[in-house]
Amino acid sequence: MEPGLLFDGAAAHYSRYRHGYGDEVIGHIARELALGKRSRVLDLGSGPGTLAIPLSRFAGTIVAVDPSDDMLAEGARHSPANVRWVKGDSSRLTSLPLGRVDHTVMGRSFHWMDRARVLADLDTMLPPEGAVVLVGPGRDPVDPPWEPVAQAVRQSFGVEWRASTDSYQKSGRHHPELLADSTFRRLSFASFRRTARRDAEAVIGLQLSYSYSTPARLGDRLPEFVEALGQALAEAHPSGVWEEEIVTEVVIARRP
Repeated sequence: MEPGLLFDGAAAHYSRYRHGYGDEVIGHIARELALGKRSRVLDLGSGPGTLAIPLSRFAGTIVAVDPSDDMLAEGARHSPANVRWVKGDSSRLTSLPLGRVDHTVMGRSFHWMDRARVLADLDTMLPPEGAVVLVGPGRDPVDPPWEPVAQAVRQSFGVEWRASTDSYQKSGRHHPELLADSTFRRLSFASFRRTARRDAEAVIGLQLSYSYSTPARLGDRLPEFVEALGQALAEAHPSGVWEEEIVTEVVIARRP
């Protein structure tokens, strides 16, 4: 599937129902990168700006790159003027009109890419002190409590998770292992924990933000999927409110 179509129709759900990373995570990144008014940061695979928009408070310019028109439009609706939105994907990174880039951040997007090639491209683009920052659930993510229920409904509709051929799920190599073999092999790690609550509407909205169960992928089965998932969630958890522990890992990779 074309990169721009992976999340077709999911942008509004992504923006509304995916949790942001939180002030603690954003503040940590800003401090570690020493961001300021002259800083230009590339958010690669930005989606609707989950990282780009909060980081824009600390940097002079955020260049948010994503292959999806819907994601770019959704992000542009909510972003300040110092976020610049660029359509493109990691396969042609060096040919995109990005201008100077000091650092690169990626939030839950690196697994879609040819990771080794992206790191090689970034090596030609970033200054000597430039960093690559990965923000995500870490190496041993824990499924949220509603996942077995949602997974059963997804399976009944024939929608499944798909990974790129270079992803750690298929290659067996987690992001830090691959980084350690790259130019950006000086790594630092930080982990952040918080608890969040979701009602059934939010759990359903979250499913519609995933690449494998977007409204476009479900098509005319969307109402049936929403109804089936809502019923299954109510049967499994009558109180209607689910509590999730969110663990976010920040990996900052620099050259030696």
